[in-house]
Amino acid sequence: MKLFTTLTVALATFASFALADLPDLQGREVVIVTENAYPPLQFIDPATGSAVGWEYDAMVEIAKRLNMTITYENISWDAMIPAVSQGQFDLGMTGITIRDDRAEKVDFSDPYMRSEMIMLVRGDEDRFTDATSFAADNNLLMAAQPGTTPFYVGVYDVLDGDEANPRIKLFETFGAGVQALRTGDVDMVLTDGTAGEGYVNASDGALKIVGDKLGTEDFGFIFPKGSDLVAPINAAIADIKADGTIDALNKKWFLDYKVGG
Repeated sequence: MKLFTTLTVALATFASFALADLPDLQGREVVIVTENAYPPLQFIDPATGSAVGWEYDAMVEIAKRLNMTITYENISWDAMIPAVSQGQFDLGMTGITIRDDRAEKVDFSDPYMRSEMIMLVRGDEDRFTDATSFAADNNLLMAAQPGTTPFYVGVYDVLDGDEANPRIKLFETFGAGVQALRTGDVDMVLTDGTAGEGYVNASDGALKIVGDKLGTEDFGFIFPKGSDLVAPINAAIADIKADGTIDALNKKWFLDYKVGG
């Protein structure tokens, strides 16, 4: 912990020199919408009831460097892209995969994180060990949110390409799907490694990851089409990548963080 504290102080000192090179938004208020259901990117800490996570910390850094003021709103995943595309919010964040079909509706920032798809299962699961053995057992069920990357990877890369396959059980939030996994209502949640590792680390052995990684995805923030925030946010993302802040956030949220800790 002392090493991390020293690193944080060093990064803050470095950042003070980089501020002058970034756009100044002069205190502009930016309304950000999120789901708070995607640990460790953003979620409600069960010990404190507070919204926390990697994306929140990254936004603190971005806001400081761009001189902008942030307010947050909460919305379900399936409503997020339509709401942002209609200009109801300035920016959306919830580990959103950058995809061409989504880019027709919203503008994306540059990627701030890359993740790979994994299979999240119960800790005592022994009926299957990979995507092939999961697909071979018609009794096994998968949880997914409609319209998400995990849904499409599950349909086309794990199952038979039928989007109406009854083995896919749909949930409004990612967290609800994980809860269904815990209670035995489904047998697997396909998600990116970022969220999967967060849930495993917080599960005290109740969850694990099986099989090979199934693909790669880049995460970005979303904006209404034509937003003048895209360029400043991209500049700030480049800045926190260059000075090591993102590496420090990865250490904090993927290695050091413990629920209730």
